Amino acid sequence: MTKQDIADLRASLPPGTLLTGEAQLAAYSYDGASRRGRPEAVALPRGADEVRRVVAFCADRRIPYVARGAGTNLSGGSVASRGGVLLSLARLDRILSVDTAALCAVVEPGVVNLKLQEELARTGHYYAPDPSSFRVSTIGGNIAENAGGPRCLKYGVTTDHVLALEAVMPDGELVRFSVEDAGPEVMSLLVGSEGTLGVVTKAWLRILPQPAAVRTVLAGFPSVEAAVSCVSAIIAAGVVPRALEALDRATVATVEAYRKAGYPGTEAVLLIEMDGTPESAAREAAAVERLAREYGASEVRSAEAVADRERLWEGRRGAYAACARLAPNVLVEDGVVPRDRLPEAVRRIREISARHGIQPALLFHAGDGNIHPNISYDERDPAQCARVKAAGQEMLRACVELGGSLSGEHGVGTEKREAMRWLHSSRVLRLFRDIKGSFDPEGSANPGKILPDEGGEAGGGPVRPARPLSAQAALLAGKVKACAAEGRPMAVVGSGSRSPAAPPGCAELLTTGMNSVLDWDKGNYTVTVEAGVSVRSLRAELASQGFHLRWPDLGGTLGGVLASKAWPGLREDLLGMRLILADGEVADLGGKVVKNVAGYDAARLVLGSWGTLGVIVDATLRLHSSAVELPAAGEPKAFCAGPWQRRVKQAFDLKNLLNPWFHA
Repeated sequence: MTKQDIADLRASLPPGTLLTGEAQLAAYSYDGASRRGRPEAVALPRGADEVRRVVAFCADRRIPYVARGAGTNLSGGSVASRGGVLLSLARLDRILSVDTAALCAVVEPGVVNLKLQEELARTGHYYAPDPSSFRVSTIGGNIAENAGGPRCLKYGVTTDHVLALEAVMPDGELVRFSVEDAGPEVMSLLVGSEGTLGVVTKAWLRILPQPAAVRTVLAGFPSVEAAVSCVSAIIAAGVVPRALEALDRATVATVEAYRKAGYPGTEAVLLIEMDGTPESAAREAAAVERLAREYGASEVRSAEAVADRERLWEGRRGAYAACARLAPNVLVEDGVVPRDRLPEAVRRIREISARHGIQPALLFHAGDGNIHPNISYDERDPAQCARVKAAGQEMLRACVELGGSLSGEHGVGTEKREAMRWLHSSRVLRLFRDIKGSFDPEGSANPGKILPDEGGEAGGGPVRPARPLSAQAALLAGKVKACAAEGRPMAVVGSGSRSPAAPPGCAELLTTGMNSVLDWDKGNYTVTVEAGVSVRSLRAELASQGFHLRWPDLGGTLGGVLASKAWPGLREDLLGMRLILADGEVADLGGKVVKNVAGYDAARLVLGSWGTLGVIVDATLRLHSSAVELPAAGEPKAFCAGPWQRRVKQAFDLKNLLNPWFHA
């Protein structure tokens, strides 16, 4: 920024809104990660209009900017790595409304998670996402990172609780997106995008009534392996706790030295929390206690009173602070694996740690496979720093090799950008860049985050081999590639269950014959199914073995149901998708983990796209141990061809070859 830029920006804002002093800038040059980035100015807007003014100014002059909440980010996502303006949203801190009848709270992005929880508690309600930093982190930051927390095992991560967002887009336009919008589902794309696609200025959040009863069980195990094996047994028994956390001996010792939580001196500890009616919570707690003893727990405690439960949780919540007392710096990794691969992940992490001469404290959101090795170190020691960073990267790579992801809830930021090549193909990375480019053509919105620089793919690609397509899917991909080479428009018919009539002259793309269950991971509670499978037949097959999709009765095929967004709640069970893009290449989006913030949520974006973005090959869905009765779904909404949906189309299908009449 030039001096004139700073003077002009200052003149466009109310007095006291722009900071440029050296000490002021230094205070905003870091977050919870190890990277630093000095901004050239810090803006402190008080409302959406002032946010819009700053973003529009930066877009006009091609000045980079980064939005920031409380600065608790653990991946370097909220530092100004390329200078420019740091846009602090701390002053947008109002809880605008709480509607207990509609179960909705409307808040500004600077509201601290704890402040919202305290406000909701007055009416007997709560907001489910509870990241470990909930006492200081903001709702805006939680949305930017798609934060999770212990309760997300049962209730889902942030994206599952966002009903609508108001955001300032990179061109300065203020736009509202909703889960109820006709597709493509742009709102889901903004959640977890780390401020690279827009700056949230208001959020409509789903809230829940406080449960009638909560019980917490603590169990001490002779090994981490025994503890994580017990986790799988608990889920397999049909018990879905609202939280299921694990700590190893090193973590317990560190916590006890800091807070005296009263944890047993065993090799591992599980914290399991159930909620529901008094009868169901007691029943599930009894089942958990029995399973813990079967898997070798030497000490099992149960607590129901609020004070007793809080005492058990204080140790887990204070683990990061306890580790921070050991050295000036703490690296917190955030890999995630399918739940049934946790024992192997623990073994690999220990091997890596031994090889590099480090001793991490291991914490797990064990119920959803999210692993947090906390490594205390001193960045002033270059050799130690190099060992720690190398070990952390190897741990993430191991998680990817085991079918997982680089990040379950902390995001990519600057820390994991290059590691994105291990997880995503060059075609998927290009798709992500095209999405970024279509939303932010000037590249001003939080540049240098999430995506690796172009040109490095030749140096290494995904560490997992691509899953082979079925014969029918491979033929279909070949047909799309041939049509694309000719510039011939295509009609995505699928199995014909929901597709609209196509105009003459379009090549028809059919998914008939793509009707197999490709992977049913009963230990992980996931299923991967081809697009041509009948939804009703799939549900019957799953139910015959005690697995369920919590959907209303939906006719047609899986591909048709997803492409038409036949019911908005589909998004909560959609974990991954393979999509034949307009050039015939296949994009593998998401996967078999319930938490994944390594890249843009392009799978949910496809919901309601009516075949305009690609041909759905298959989808990976989260399963449940019990069914629920839901009212019938209404008719799906017509396709939306609004300006931001058109930008999505440009990213996926620049030549408008797939179902082109939607964007005529």
